[in-house]
Amino acid sequence: MSDLFRSSVQARLAKAPMLPPLPNEEEEDEASDSVPSLPTGYGPPAAPSRTPRASRKRPPNPAMAPISASGFFDQAMQVSVPDSDLDVRVYYTPPKFEDGTVIVCHHGAGFSGLSFACMAKEITDQSRGECGVLAFDVRGHGKTCHLKEPKTPETETLDIEMLTADLVNLVRVIFADVHAAPFLVLVGHSLGGSVCVRACPKLQDHRFQVTGVAVVDVVEEFTLDALPLMHSLLNARPEGFDSVEEAIEWHVQTNTIRNPNSARVSVPSIVVPAPERSPAYLPAYLWRISLRSTAPYWTSWFTGLSAKFLSSRTARLLILAGTERLDKELMIGQMQGKFQLVVIPGVGHLVHEDDPTRMAEVIIEFWRRNDRVVAGVKKVGEL
Repeated sequence: MSDLFRSSVQARLAKAPMLPPLPNEEEEDEASDSVPSLPTGYGPPAAPSRTPRASRKRPPNPAMAPISASGFFDQAMQVSVPDSDLDVRVYYTPPKFEDGTVIVCHHGAGFSGLSFACMAKEITDQSRGECGVLAFDVRGHGKTCHLKEPKTPETETLDIEMLTADLVNLVRVIFADVHAAPFLVLVGHSLGGSVCVRACPKLQDHRFQVTGVAVVDVVEEFTLDALPLMHSLLNARPEGFDSVEEAIEWHVQTNTIRNPNSARVSVPSIVVPAPERSPAYLPAYLWRISLRSTAPYWTSWFTGLSAKFLSSRTARLLILAGTERLDKELMIGQMQGKFQLVVIPGVGHLVHEDDPTRMAEVIIEFWRRNDRVVAGVKKVGEL
């Protein structure tokens, strides 16, 4: 990577920043959820704090108080997925009509399904219930846990093929009767985009109708070139926070999430209370998952993404933040009309959190253009 390109990468990253409960499930406040963040604006490096926890704690900022996800999804439930050995946390608002479409959302590494909360509400409102939204916590994140053998986030296997199988298995459990299943639009942010692209043909092999696949703010070549900088970015993050409100405030102040309302919903799900009897110098809240522990998987997550995206047998949409460049394969594919490209200005890496209204407009327009296309008319991305 040239010095010029490296400096441009560093500059960009520096700027970046309920289904009512199931039977026998006690209603809970989603503000107690927890997980961390990936590429974008982590602010200046933070020196480890050695001040006793009780001495440095400041009153929480009420303007950054957590918001429950119950106002954004109709349902929050745990779904048993035996083929993945997972008890998956799912957030779901079903379509209001029998022939509706469900937007299936896969978050990026370190985040949670609640990353899509504000966008989900916008989609259901703007589509007037024609589109439902399903988001979930990936293995090792949020409230998803193992059915048999408990694992810590550090020992969790986040292999790309396993994550892809998890998504396929979850869809097959939730929509067990494929003949009665709704049409699906797969939307994936960062790592989630790579998973959705790989899951698309597998779901089609199981006879699911996939209207389209949307990849959010990830380009293979750029991402692979930026991966060597990830450790520096992780070093720049604080090791934790003294309150959930402080965690929310940090994400907003560093422009990691530019929408305070979204941060108040999603950030509580990416931090957890420090273990009991932990050293007094540790913050009261720590990141749920150590992103550094996922480093062995980073390259495999994104290698081959462009080719797999362009070969998807469905409509294709690429949503980018700002004026992100395309790699060679995507440039050629765009010139050949193989996919729709939308650039959303004024947002960071977390496009769907920063501007959920515009994201919803883009997703709905993509869905309307490609859903149940009249015979003889090709979908966006079809030759």
